[in-house]
Amino acid sequence: MIRNELLERVPNLTKVFRLIRSKDAGPFMLTIDLFCHDAVAYGRVVGSGQITADAFAELYGVETADVEIHLIEPIHAIKVSFPRRVASGELADSDITGGQQYGPLVELLAASELAD
Repeated sequence: MIRNELLERVPNLTKVFRLIRSKDAGPFMLTIDLFCHDAVAYGRVVGSGQITADAFAELYGVETADVEIHLIEPIHAIKVSFPRRVASGELADSDITGGQQYGPLVELLAASELAD
């Protein structure tokens, strides 16, 4: 999809997700949390095939084996952790807290059926 079309679809993700955020998990790891509105939305996300170790490895340039996905059904959440390519605080680090790293995932989700 063309980038403008993706941007138009991003608001549709709010029908499924309460929150999508990224943060550091220490200086060498990033975590992305996806919180769904309810069990139906959570089931839709888990069943969509979008949240996979392969997808995160490709999006963030890490090894598939280094991606950890934790499904937390009681709170309708998914936590994904993986190594940072640049350690937090290094000279080449452009996001010391990891708070802006969810962007590529939002683009992926906006292009998926989850944004329909």
